[in-house]
Amino acid sequence: MALKKKGDEGSADPKKRRRVGFASIDSGVEASECIKVFLVKNQDEVGAPSSTCIDPVDLNQFFGEDGKIYGYKNLKINVWLSIISFHAYAEISFESTGDGGKGITDLKPALQNIFGESLLEKEEFLQTFSRECYYLRNITSNGTVICTDTFKEEGHASDTHLDAESPTVEIVRMKLHNEPAGLLYSRLVPLVLLLVDGGSPVDVTDPKWEIFLVVKKIPASSTNCIYQLLGFATVYRFYHYPDSSRLRISQILVLPPYQNQGHGRHLLEAVNSVASSENVYDITVEEPSEYLQYLRIFIDTLRLQSFEPTKLAVNTVISFLKEVNLSKRAQKSKMGPPSGLIEIARQKLKINKKQFLRSWEVLVYLNLDPQNPRCMQNFRTCIEDRIKGEILDKGAESNGKRLIEVPTEYDNDISFVMVWSQDGVEGDSLEGEVGGDRKAQEQQLNELVEKEMEDIAEIAKKVSSFCKSDEKQMGQC
Repeated sequence: MALKKKGDEGSADPKKRRRVGFASIDSGVEASECIKVFLVKNQDEVGAPSSTCIDPVDLNQFFGEDGKIYGYKNLKINVWLSIISFHAYAEISFESTGDGGKGITDLKPALQNIFGESLLEKEEFLQTFSRECYYLRNITSNGTVICTDTFKEEGHASDTHLDAESPTVEIVRMKLHNEPAGLLYSRLVPLVLLLVDGGSPVDVTDPKWEIFLVVKKIPASSTNCIYQLLGFATVYRFYHYPDSSRLRISQILVLPPYQNQGHGRHLLEAVNSVASSENVYDITVEEPSEYLQYLRIFIDTLRLQSFEPTKLAVNTVISFLKEVNLSKRAQKSKMGPPSGLIEIARQKLKINKKQFLRSWEVLVYLNLDPQNPRCMQNFRTCIEDRIKGEILDKGAESNGKRLIEVPTEYDNDISFVMVWSQDGVEGDSLEGEVGGDRKAQEQQLNELVEKEMEDIAEIAKKVSSFCKSDEKQMGQC
């Protein structure tokens, strides 16, 4: 970590320094405004303006309660993070320092909170590009290769055969409690902290943790390859009564230079493959981001589309939507699948119920006739009823039982009454659940429905496009 001070304060005019005045309180600078993090893969990229600059989730969280740095004038911090050895070097420059009432922030421990022992001085950092150029190869040699595919440059057509001179991409599976994998993950933690919203390190000593690595192998000679890490996912294996287990994806990250190239999809499909081969109960994801959830629905819709048991059920729902007029119905409309189908999909595809139902809606949408206004309106009505039910049933069981908080003079956290709706069917009123008058409530509901319809249409479009342009890759990793 290098410190550079711009200018020399000793050259200031002594007379000016003797003047008396009121010093302004240091307002500080937000960490996100003065820190930049770059990913580099060789020495030449260190300090180069063309290096890949990443956009961290929130750098401010590492610098006190207000996320600010105090005591520096024109502070700039450039952090260079190697994607070869995953060490880091911080170059710090400023014009001057001074206590403006808030002290002077000690930058070294703050940066070490992010980068830990991977933070090196410049000379040692530069040496890692040659000294540890085979680090990833040596680590992954102890793992299990789940699948291998040709590397496809963005915008290029797929090549289904493996050329000996072409780069390949492997998904490698490793146990994190094994020392090599655990050490690698400890170097990846800064990426988790910087790029995964709410990310925190997992316990590498727990034997139930695994890591799936996306590794690019570039032939350098007839006997040697250069290894690059493109992304990774951490997965935890839970016990499921009585004699099974379930997988939970905790963190999934594709490095910024390699995003939008299908590697996230490959990671999810690799986990799906392991779940099926080892007959786990199902797969869940810990607090998925909006995009990750979008990707999961896309992948699971593709799987369900080619899953024979779903075809008859989808056709039945489509016939129903063509024939009825749900806008004049007396009760809630439903277009859900048979309960038995949900269980079959869980057993065969390891898709949990909640995930199945979201993918099911996209699958139904794909089979709708866009020229049939009744059919499309009926589908929208079903989506509206589902969203309305989620609002009304928030925190309640699906069997008509509801908990309603009531104000009392005692502890409000344990003050509630339990009510049962007549015949197990809850009312349609949104009053009390969505703020505002009836007109405002309807507007809010319409906005939610429109957003959901747009998301479903977007995923369906991507599924349709994928099937047309890349059908040969169906079933691959």
